[in-house]
Amino acid sequence: MSSDRGRGGAVPRVGTPVLDQAFDGDSLYALRAAVAAHAAEAGLPRQRVYDVVAAAHELAANAVRHGAGHGRLRLWADGRALHCQVSDDGPEERDASRPDAAAWHREHGHGLWLVDQVADQVSLERDPGVTTVTVTFIVGSSS
Repeated sequence: MSSDRGRGGAVPRVGTPVLDQAFDGDSLYALRAAVAAHAAEAGLPRQRVYDVVAAAHELAANAVRHGAGHGRLRLWADGRALHCQVSDDGPEERDASRPDAAAWHREHGHGLWLVDQVADQVSLERDPGVTTVTVTFIVGSSS
């Protein structure tokens, strides 16, 4: 299943990543620091760097909490925009005793709702066992 959200269009093709990093619950702090450094390097103003970091963190935290407990983040720029993609292979086995083992939520108060608010484009793709979210931030945009 594929859906486009936000102020979007087609999912941008992955260019050469400036960051390609695996993560788990113990590495979210380091992931945020790396995303911040690369977002600033891409030319985004300070507030937009915060937005990229918030979106990346929420997507990674969702992958940890609702998915396999780990995932991969890719970040690339194409001159006009910075793209951040988080993918998760899904849980090896769903634990029925875990009430949060449901699919990623997109409701007010949840991570994907926040991501929708700060990104210029959000694309969510679900294939069996795999969830991939790509968010785009226009360089020079202050929205």
